[in-house]
Amino acid sequence: MTFYGFQIVFIVIQASLFAYFVLVASVVVMVTFPDRRTRTLAAFEQILVLLLGALSRLLRGVTVDLNETLRQASRRAANGLRWVRGHRALVSVALLAVLAPSLAVLAMRGPTLFDLIDHSSATDRQIARLLEGEQLTPPLPLPPEVFTTREAEQIWPDIATASRDWDLLDPLFAQRLLVVFKLMKERHGYEMVLIEGHRSPQRQEQLLAQGSHMTQARANMSYHQHGLAADCAFLMEGRIAISERDPLVMRGYQLYGELAEQVGLTWGGGWRMQDYGHVELRRPSVLGNVVSHVTAGDTADLPKLN
Repeated sequence: MTFYGFQIVFIVIQASLFAYFVLVASVVVMVTFPDRRTRTLAAFEQILVLLLGALSRLLRGVTVDLNETLRQASRRAANGLRWVRGHRALVSVALLAVLAPSLAVLAMRGPTLFDLIDHSSATDRQIARLLEGEQLTPPLPLPPEVFTTREAEQIWPDIATASRDWDLLDPLFAQRLLVVFKLMKERHGYEMVLIEGHRSPQRQEQLLAQGSHMTQARANMSYHQHGLAADCAFLMEGRIAISERDPLVMRGYQLYGELAEQVGLTWGGGWRMQDYGHVELRRPSVLGNVVSHVTAGDTADLPKLN
């Protein structure tokens, strides 16, 4: 705000207060002394004329100040334009030096210049390339004794008889899970292990009989029967690490769940009864179908308590 602007605000406030005082005093005088009404109204009119005159002079001063500011800005703009016209080569070199790095970066991005994909959701570019690229190969089977440690058997009874045959998994589900395994190793340094993949209806019933801490799904009501679910853990220093009570293992499960969801899988760690190692690829109209072999369906255990 200019100096004249401050002056206007200050004077308007003062004038308003003074006018209010004069108005109240005039009303009191006219009510108390009826014979002085004419003189009071005349005095009030003179004061109003004086105030309006002062305000008019201030407005003229502001107008003059504004016109002068505009004239100065116009002169400076004209001088700047004349300088640019007289130094076109120098201006062009300066603009090129400023814009060249940005233009080079945009040019190197190639066809992704107008990429409108929201990379904060679904999959990132690396995941998309992995899902669309060559088929990943399952890791080599681990020795059976790796799965028969005391820790593993306490948390996962009958772990030794669980199926870890990648060929029995749905091909699409297997590839997505392998992408998760690959990124867990490359990005976070965790080596993943398949604890159990395909599960027969008979084994499903056996686990159900052991209690709800193992599964709440009856035979053919689990995506495991359709090769669309897997339970996984970590290989740490040559041993299977399953328990989420270990902070390092729990952190691994969280990263595992994030990647699983990015490739379109459902992670059991987000359920009300968390099953941190469980992932599944859901498909409609699969649960309840009787299967004697792996089909291209999608079903999963209800969450288990670890």
